Amino acid sequence: MLMTSCLKRIFIFKSFLFFFYTGTVAAQDSKGVVEEHKSALIERLQKERMSLGTSATMAPNDEASKPGVPLKTGKKVTARGYRVQIYSGSNRNDAYDAQARFKQVYKDLNTYVGYEQPNYRVKVGDFRSRSQAQALANQLKRDFNAVFIFNETINVEY
Repeated sequence: MLMTSCLKRIFIFKSFLFFFYTGTVAAQDSKGVVEEHKSALIERLQKERMSLGTSATMAPNDEASKPGVPLKTGKKVTARGYRVQIYSGSNRNDAYDAQARFKQVYKDLNTYVGYEQPNYRVKVGDFRSRSQAQALANQLKRDFNAVFIFNETINVEY
């Protein structure tokens, strides 16, 4: 009796596997039609994003190849992002000298001089991603001593 019930279970299990296997093979062999459903909003956002990448909105000449040079269309907002610190010290004149040296090379990047007692800090750039900030920081380590990346509120221009 125990043997027959065990054989029945094995037969049912094998039958199930047989039907399951033949069903999946048949499903793979049949040619179906794939329908693509697009949201109108997503399509509109994709077109808007593509229009931002056109040559009309890119920075002129050599400036576009520098890391962190943003595309500009005139809309300004704030967001969380990254800035690169190039100076930290108690001497105000040294802070403004560091800012001037940076601006000679990177005219399109914003600079920010801040004071938190007892130090002046010069931070540069408004980067949305850490990788953009890191690319600039790697270049600046040759010319500036106190190069660090900070996560803070940045100004974004679209």
